[in-house]
Amino acid sequence: MIIPSVDLQNGQAVQLEQGKILRIAAGDPIPIAKKFSIAGELAVIDLDAAMGVGSNTSIVENLLATAPCRVGGGIRDLQSAREWLNKGAARIILGTAARPEILEQLPRDRLIASLDCIGEEIMWKGWTSSSGKNLLQQIEALRPYVGGFLVTFIENEGRMTGIDLDRVARLIALAPDSRFTFAGGITTSEHIAAIDRLGADSQVGMALYTNTLDLGDAISAPLVSDREDGLFPTVVSDEQGVALGLVYSSHQSIRESVRTQTGTYQSRKRGLWVKGATSHNGQELVRIDLDCDRDALRFVVRQQGDGFCHKSIWSCFGETNEFGALYRRIQKRITSPCAGSYTARLADDENLLRAKILEEARELADAYGSEEITHEAADLLYFLLVACATNGVSLADIESELRMRDMQIDRRQGEAKAGVTHVSV
Repeated sequence: MIIPSVDLQNGQAVQLEQGKILRIAAGDPIPIAKKFSIAGELAVIDLDAAMGVGSNTSIVENLLATAPCRVGGGIRDLQSAREWLNKGAARIILGTAARPEILEQLPRDRLIASLDCIGEEIMWKGWTSSSGKNLLQQIEALRPYVGGFLVTFIENEGRMTGIDLDRVARLIALAPDSRFTFAGGITTSEHIAAIDRLGADSQVGMALYTNTLDLGDAISAPLVSDREDGLFPTVVSDEQGVALGLVYSSHQSIRESVRTQTGTYQSRKRGLWVKGATSHNGQELVRIDLDCDRDALRFVVRQQGDGFCHKSIWSCFGETNEFGALYRRIQKRITSPCAGSYTARLADDENLLRAKILEEARELADAYGSEEITHEAADLLYFLLVACATNGVSLADIESELRMRDMQIDRRQGEAKAGVTHVSV
């Protein structure tokens, strides 16, 4: 798979050649990250911190709220490593701090050892000094402590000269239980497909920023169809994971979907079609996932209007009854209120809504037994969803916040705040 790179210098997204020569100053990294996140996880590298000439901490924090990110650059001690994990980094990339005495105190599955090399010599401090360490020896020494390796071939970085696939295969063989990511010289979708077949990922920057490599082509590169028409079955789901329908994709439709950031598919009869072009039930593309066999896709979309199905329901598999469905009904009653709607009344009266939330929270706290707790929890959840819908907070926003909290490795004790009494149940 492709891991798009967002390299930061002086507050903007940049691309350097061999870590030294500025080739591209791309400006605000936020819209770049939003587009790249369609591919999934991003690599966010603070070059200023890596070189010891400043930092882009606030920007990285904003990017963490935008997309799942692996964060690297200037993480040189245990404290800063823990801080980035607590801030929600999906993984952290460690160079000089990739030492057993530090790594063993951190969750292995969220650690990537950065091995930036010229030949087999490891370079440190933003590639400005030699570490005196050997690439092959470092892989062997660190494999018990990290979940993956980022190997950057500095001599190729930013030059789009291609990558030595035999060398890639030899390095993967040294630590088959680790997930490798390779960077430096990766330029074409063929490179990405070949590296994926070897069981590794491709971190790409310059080729994407120069449009030498199309992001849609990069995402679809590993796909191999087992159908005569060459299409790929595509499950479409909303942000809560509810399956909306089954369609088909082609390399062309994936490219167009990524370009327009919409749900665009390949009809087996009519060619390309954009969901919602005539029905106004359009889709904002959030992410594209490839299945483990690389012969099918999942499009995660932000569905608009009445839903995906041509029968004006949310899912082609019938009406749904999960939290998302309840939330949508609440939204509709707020935006298009009918006479006597209690939901609309709550949305218009913030004092009433606040009082009901406090009342139901107390009743849930006092509830006893599974039946009563279920009843009171349902009451409270209804009022909470009204509060969210009234204030434009989506279920995806809440889920994102919970995921970020789950990323934290330092846990709060969670004691009650001063003035809040305990209720016996």
